[in-house]
Amino acid sequence: MKKVKFFYNPFSGERSILKYLDYIINSYQKKGFLIIPFRISHNFNLENAFGDIDESYDHILISGGDGTINEIVNIMKKNDIDIPIAILPAGTANDFANVIGMPKSITKSVDKILNSKVSYIDLGLANDKYFVNVFSCGLFTDVSQKTSSEYKNIFGKLAYYFTGLKELPKFKLLNLSIKSKDFSFEGQSILFFIFNGRTAGTFEIAHDSCINDGLLSVIIISNENFIDVIKILPQFLLKKNFSYPKGIINFKTSELYVNVLNKDYYSDIDGERGPDFPVEISCIKHGLKILGY
Repeated sequence: MKKVKFFYNPFSGERSILKYLDYIINSYQKKGFLIIPFRISHNFNLENAFGDIDESYDHILISGGDGTINEIVNIMKKNDIDIPIAILPAGTANDFANVIGMPKSITKSVDKILNSKVSYIDLGLANDKYFVNVFSCGLFTDVSQKTSSEYKNIFGKLAYYFTGLKELPKFKLLNLSIKSKDFSFEGQSILFFIFNGRTAGTFEIAHDSCINDGLLSVIIISNENFIDVIKILPQFLLKKNFSYPKGIINFKTSELYVNVLNKDYYSDIDGERGPDFPVEISCIKHGLKILGY
């Protein structure tokens, strides 16, 4: 009987995963899998939970938000664990789950996973840390880091907006340097994203990004024509206008160099603090096996 390691965060989102534990275990057992659950908490080093994973395991099932997925993928890569992952969207923000097309319903997601075949998707690599969805820095992009877990559990997505509004008066423009083989940018920026996926905070920003083409989508909102950007940005985010506003720079690349000269800014990867600048970023084509995509 093949095993499945099931990592679940009982505090993610609205704690909805707790209602579906029996459905998940029963569904997997009907398909001939022995499911091994692990409850994620701050009291236990998550990496220690991977010690038993060997060739008897078919895949890893993850219930949680983007930060949980990021942590597990990084542990897997660090320990050379090369088995597929599957995602149940149960976090406050489920950008990665949305990108791979997982239904919002837990039961439908379980059924989709159990009836799917293994696919390959790309991974981003920032210095020595992987990201599944997005690397970013600037206005609002570090809000998830500064929003407490308790706050997110109580207010859900609204917690991000509350925290973002508090950070607005402190904001300073980024002094940004980005260099790739075909493009370079030197100047002030409001924020920038480097997408493997397409969405950030549930907003689809990188409309033409593809998660298995070996390329990352770079989007820079410069300080030029800021008013023009603000005017069209709501239409762009709501998909009523797919044209990038003037003042937004976008291109694709497989590798690039990024530096932010401001000492008080940190990178964000998948909602968690990323490596210090400067950063070498690359796309690992087909770097991750996945079910349900």
